[in-house]
Amino acid sequence: MDKNSIALDATDLELLQALQQDAGRSNQALAQALHLTPPTCLRRVKRLQSLGLIERQVAILNSERLAVALGHGLQAVVEVSLDRQDSAALLQFEIKAIAESAVQQCWRVSPGPDFILIVATQDMPAYLSLSQKLFTQDSNVRNVKTFFCVKRAKFTTDIPISR
Repeated sequence: MDKNSIALDATDLELLQALQQDAGRSNQALAQALHLTPPTCLRRVKRLQSLGLIERQVAILNSERLAVALGHGLQAVVEVSLDRQDSAALLQFEIKAIAESAVQQCWRVSPGPDFILIVATQDMPAYLSLSQKLFTQDSNVRNVKTFFCVKRAKFTTDIPISR
């Protein structure tokens, strides 16, 4: 067996799926839902964490309700194309983008633009400030195409698990 391969059984896959749905459940509730003893459930979750399959556990905020509470909320999908695509230039832009808290996701993509960014800002002035910092002031940024989100029809963080 390859040293990088990870052996997962049906219970591991059920645990991963259950944790994707609600990682805030107590170990007791999770064990009960999967018909495991609490010590076995905890041991298996710790193993999945140590294998790096569970990257982290976070609270997913409802962006629409938060926007109402804060007064605004702007989300955008941004395509970024660079003039130079050598590895150093790509890495330089990537480091700059991921340092910005408003950038929720940063993807290198191909073909097409070099990057796709998922951005969340308070409002349009905040987006303008971000765009000047990331795009306008970077001489290697050739083209930026921003799509402002008007409706979220689906949002999930689940990775499909099947075997």
